[in-house]
Amino acid sequence: MNNVASILILAFLALTFLQSGYEKIFYWKDNVAWLKEHFAKTPLKNQVPLALLHLLILELISGILSVVGSIQLLTNSGRDYGFYAGIFSCICLLMMLFGQRLAKDYDGARTIVIYLIPAVMLVNWMN
Repeated sequence: MNNVASILILAFLALTFLQSGYEKIFYWKDNVAWLKEHFAKTPLKNQVPLALLHLLILELISGILSVVGSIQLLTNSGRDYGFYAGIFSCICLLMMLFGQRLAKDYDGARTIVIYLIPAVMLVNWMN
């Protein structure tokens, strides 16, 4: 039963991070412009493109690990990829949470916590 819940969370994380990565790749300029405004009054104001690139890379890693982790659980060949999917997902979400708190966007930060909860649960189940 735990595998079913884990696969569902992995699917959720795969959709979340692969979709987000897709949007960052294909709408890069729009994302950078919006985020430059969002972080204009923070120490990140001059680092937005670099920070976004780091986040994009980690999101793609999280999404791919989530897909591979699902396959690994479905084939009963281990839990390693699911565990690392959870870890990388938590890192991404903590980076976003830090950014939202830095920008004083507390509603945005609260939303990220909603995503963080299942990611932490996944790490616990996969460990």
